[in-house]
Amino acid sequence: MQWQQDILGSDFESHTFAAAGPDGVARTATLVRLRPALDAGTGNGRRRAVLFLHGWSDYFFNVDLARFWASAGYDFYALDMHNHGRSLRPEAPGGYVADLAAYDAEIEEAARIISQEGSPGPLALMGHSTGGLVAALWSSGHPEAVSLLVLNSPWLEMHGSSLVRRAASSMVRPVARFRPQAVLRLPERGHYWRTISSAADGEWPVDERYRPRMAFPVRAGWLRAVLAGHARVARGLEIEAPILVLLSKGSANGLLWSEEMRRTDAVLDVNIIGTRALTLGRTVTIERIDGALHDVFLSPEPIRTDAYSRLARWLRAYG
Repeated sequence: MQWQQDILGSDFESHTFAAAGPDGVARTATLVRLRPALDAGTGNGRRRAVLFLHGWSDYFFNVDLARFWASAGYDFYALDMHNHGRSLRPEAPGGYVADLAAYDAEIEEAARIISQEGSPGPLALMGHSTGGLVAALWSSGHPEAVSLLVLNSPWLEMHGSSLVRRAASSMVRPVARFRPQAVLRLPERGHYWRTISSAADGEWPVDERYRPRMAFPVRAGWLRAVLAGHARVARGLEIEAPILVLLSKGSANGLLWSEEMRRTDAVLDVNIIGTRALTLGRTVTIERIDGALHDVFLSPEPIRTDAYSRLARWLRAYG
């Protein structure tokens, strides 16, 4: 297998592959890795690896996150899932998936590649936002493949409560059944992008070819798939691996910009996410980080340093 130099520079490589989902359709995904050090290992001849799953309308670009995991003794990999980031194709709708299980085949193929590369044991799996939902569902269905689960502001429930989810499901179901790729007319907001992108008020060079300012259009089939995932979480996933959930201390989800969005989660209701996280498994640690953004590891200094120290402390206990 051939790795190519990645868009993030000489320290990173990527490999694009196709994996067939449960419907038999082959979809393109891209595995990114931090180039392994020549002396990589844990001292006992077995190397550990972590696989990162991005959020919706997103892609992997946080090089500091990769280097943190490498310093903790893990080979770092990230997956740009189909219809996202490096895996975008002009003939396919950005961000679209009709069933979250369609990601399973590419995650399994990524795990196979990682094993071939020298990390044969169970993976540490990390997911952000919608990627956190996907990671939790995949961990539940593949308990032998996951040793640790780290969720960074995972989208586990709709705003408000399960009643909101049920109402949304009832409204979207008829449209999704007959016109799954129909675009729903919902308010567009670029507040979170504004807080992270160096083209606005943030610190991070976000490539708009891979992550648009306003996110991809919300399609009926995609929303039905996410709501079905939320319903599964609400019923309980019984994940056996230790789980860490990192959240901001507060949310600011208004349609209009407010300065509070610079120090809160401007996407999710963190209180309902914190409550729902307790249904994931038997061993769940929740860290609430004052001043954190929706992606706690894109927060300003010293807030992200605090997040990394909390992750490092948890890894010392469970890693």
